[in-house]
Amino acid sequence: MERADACEPHAGEMRGHAADFVTRVTARSRLPLDYSVASLRVVDFLADGLRKGGADPEAARGTLLGLGAYVGEVLVRRAGAVWVDLDGTQRALFGQPVGVRMPDGRVWNPLGKVRNRFAAGGPEDSLRTFYLTLHGRTRGAVA
Repeated sequence: MERADACEPHAGEMRGHAADFVTRVTARSRLPLDYSVASLRVVDFLADGLRKGGADPEAARGTLLGLGAYVGEVLVRRAGAVWVDLDGTQRALFGQPVGVRMPDGRVWNPLGKVRNRFAAGGPEDSLRTFYLTLHGRTRGAVA
């Protein structure tokens, strides 16, 4: 599938985006970004900090991509998901070029979930709650 914009993330690159983000963030601080479900609270904290700090969404684009890649990678490692390039209909629905497919076939949008947390920051936008209420996880997935 040809991508419309070469700068858009691709499913095959998302694990690397997550790893690069973790390396950058943990080099400056001791944040517990260990791909655990509990670490999603840190993602909530970081997205809230960007918003409260007045970050412009365009200026924060790279950080938001890193956070979204991290959340998606938690879904891959803990819930049995796989990264997928979204088709045209899914792109229109989610507003993102990549997502994750759960073992039951459902497709979710971790990048969009992070953007929602950044934009609104309400308890209903929590990334940890997103994981805990996520349909389609592998049975017995670590919470």
